[in-house]
Amino acid sequence: MNKLHANAAAALADIPDGASLAVGGFGLNGVPHALIDALHAQGADRLRVVSNNCGSGDRGLGLLLPDHRIAHVTCSYIGENKEFARQYLAGEIDVALIPQGTLAERLRAGGAGIPAFYTPAGVGTQVAEGGLPVRHHPDGRVAIASPPKEQRVFDGRSYVLERGIRTDYALVRAARGDTHGNLVFHKAAANFNPVVAMAGQITVAEVEELVEPGVIDPEHVHLPGVFVQRVVALTPQQAADKPVEKRTVRP
Repeated sequence: MNKLHANAAAALADIPDGASLAVGGFGLNGVPHALIDALHAQGADRLRVVSNNCGSGDRGLGLLLPDHRIAHVTCSYIGENKEFARQYLAGEIDVALIPQGTLAERLRAGGAGIPAFYTPAGVGTQVAEGGLPVRHHPDGRVAIASPPKEQRVFDGRSYVLERGIRTDYALVRAARGDTHGNLVFHKAAANFNPVVAMAGQITVAEVEELVEPGVIDPEHVHLPGVFVQRVVALTPQQAADKPVEKRTVRP
């Protein structure tokens, strides 16, 4: 039951080239920075990533972009990552754009063993009809477009079929966790981390505060340890590393 690993490098040592991985966080909030740093040092290439976005600048998943370590991204938006946008428009990376709520539910469904579900989100758009650019030619023309999705009518309303998502690995960050993998997330970090953790065949969690089993009240557990295979305790310096994408202050 003890899932604790010595460090992030040890927990990610077996990720191969071409692996698929779901990564938690929203913008730069709740992002598993230590695990991404270790993945960058580990060297895995041609990764297929599922995440709300692809980091910002050289933080988060943006750290892997300059070396072209990511081959495909399933996400809800490009964000303000200029290198991500450049690679997408230049045909250097494949991108599947998914409505944000649909992406979260696809991850949760995959983790719950649900292969597919119907949703009204995207009906009447290229999300359902197909045609969203997945890959561009270097001159900007669309090289690969998304295919149309199955649609059905229930009670007079149209719905589109979306597949649940499962990945080889999942990387998440939690505010608190025990050696059995039970996790507690802090505020907005709970946006994507719980469903991302559910979607991974092997889920690795970096925790800011590591406690012994039984310390966390069962009623306060946000994600049970059954979804987590590996735990990494952050150092105080790593735990304090919480970059802000856009820092604003009152006058």
